[in-house]
Amino acid sequence: MDLLEALQGRRSINFFEPGLTLPGETLRQLLETANLSPSSFNLQPWKVVVVDDPEKKKRLRHCAMNQPKVEDASVVLIIVADPQGVEENTTSMLDSWETLGYIKPEMRETYLQVIRTLYGTPESLTRKLFAVKNAALFAMNLMLAARGLGLETHPMDGFDESCIKREFGIAEHQLIPMLIAVGHLKPGITLLPRAYRRKLEDFVTFA
Repeated sequence: MDLLEALQGRRSINFFEPGLTLPGETLRQLLETANLSPSSFNLQPWKVVVVDDPEKKKRLRHCAMNQPKVEDASVVLIIVADPQGVEENTTSMLDSWETLGYIKPEMRETYLQVIRTLYGTPESLTRKLFAVKNAALFAMNLMLAARGLGLETHPMDGFDESCIKREFGIAEHQLIPMLIAVGHLKPGITLLPRAYRRKLEDFVTFA
């Protein structure tokens, strides 16, 4: 699928065809493609919890305002933003940069200092914003990748974060920006025309 076609055709689907599973190979391709998302300093502060078991989807539905699409979709992905991704991923990132020739060995400490200064302490608001905005880039990439694989998605913001953390063992310091339901449009469903979008003049200014 052409990239512009994927962007223009993506919709948030409320009615998924129930009972369909997502093949493991397809799910892996979806996640690997999404994982090509850009991130600040390539630190990739995201994690994903895959929920495809029917009983676990029932538990997730309870945490997500009882929305039927949680159970009907083939899989629901819990997108997790991890402020501690800086500590977890910096060494691997710098190792890769050094191996590939992006930086020289003597530059490592300089980059470490920049990262510490830029993103603050793990519990700071700056660090939380860092994690969430980068996880959101991953999430958008995932939805576009899904279109390329012939799948439909719905990013979900209606849920009880504490409930999900408790049910799925997600650490308290981590954040859940959204859930993404993934599957196929239920046969017989006709989508309404795309809803209101602001005109460019309403939100674009030129400096």
